[in-house]
Amino acid sequence: MKFGQWLGFVAILISLYILWEIRQLLLLLFVAVVFATALNSIAKQFQKRLRLNRTVAIFITLCLTVLFNVLFIWLVVPQFLEQSQRMIELLPQVFVALRVWLRSVETQLPLWLPQPPSLAELIVQLQPFVLRSATNFFDFFSNSFRIALQLLFVMVLTLMLLANPLEYRQAFVRLFPSFYRRRANEILDECEIGLGNWLAGITINCIFIGSLSGVGLWMLQVDLVLVHALMAGLFNFIPNIGPTMSAVFPLMIALLDAPWKALAVLIWYIIIQQIESYWLTPTVMAKQVSLLPAVTLVAQIFFASIFGVLGLLLALPLTVVAQIWIQELYFKDIMDKWKNKPSKYELEVGDRQGERVTESI
Repeated sequence: MKFGQWLGFVAILISLYILWEIRQLLLLLFVAVVFATALNSIAKQFQKRLRLNRTVAIFITLCLTVLFNVLFIWLVVPQFLEQSQRMIELLPQVFVALRVWLRSVETQLPLWLPQPPSLAELIVQLQPFVLRSATNFFDFFSNSFRIALQLLFVMVLTLMLLANPLEYRQAFVRLFPSFYRRRANEILDECEIGLGNWLAGITINCIFIGSLSGVGLWMLQVDLVLVHALMAGLFNFIPNIGPTMSAVFPLMIALLDAPWKALAVLIWYIIIQQIESYWLTPTVMAKQVSLLPAVTLVAQIFFASIFGVLGLLLALPLTVVAQIWIQELYFKDIMDKWKNKPSKYELEVGDRQGERVTESI
């Protein structure tokens, strides 16, 4: 390699190191891009249906977004925090009730059956871990000054991107060689469509899951319905893991009333997930970029290991964008257009086939 090639290679390594060091900042930038894409799609709908100019459409979109957030914070957040605190206070009672119930089950087992390991003692060992995890989980949403600063940063970035998205897109496209800039712009259009479809579909799914969970828990007269319904909706953003996590706390609270109620809650959540998996997702998210279950799971582990909790929440949109770029850039533009000279074996086979065709004619 020449000196210039070595210099370019070192520059690439330095760039990768810098990107690794600012990976959290890049993730927040991606969050802002997702929000800006969603708001821009809504503004385009106002422009199209009401025939408004872009400035007025953006102003209406921002006003509706602010109004929704203010109403949500005013009406929902105080009750959510209050019920969350009550749930944390009830968790020690849940472990006591669960331990008593397991011991009663163990004593009623026939003597000729092999005795299972002491589940009650296992519950005692798990109690501090679950209590600490639950406390840290709700503190993460309610008492974190760092989260507030990150949200403010994302909001400012979103407004900047929304004000003039074309200039930011052109600046990103200029990172590519001149011959590929038009193609890169087309791929960005595909990413915008994919993110919009994902966001619309996942929002409908979360509202459906949260509402259905709240209705079922209210009918079963389980305490702290609002917390459980919101957690069921929010955890639906996390495929595979989220639905299981959302069922833990309502099961524990229902166990305080009666074991049959906890069983009913479990059955209700299973029914909800079956409806969501076999009817709602194929219907609502038919236009979403299809992802294989194994790819989704690996992406969750990968992005969670790099970015933490926020990476786990954003694993699906990150995977959607990554899949679009891989399909368009790597498969369509490189692999599908790869032209190679045929090997000696392929030439011999072709000659034999040509001779057979000539003889048959």
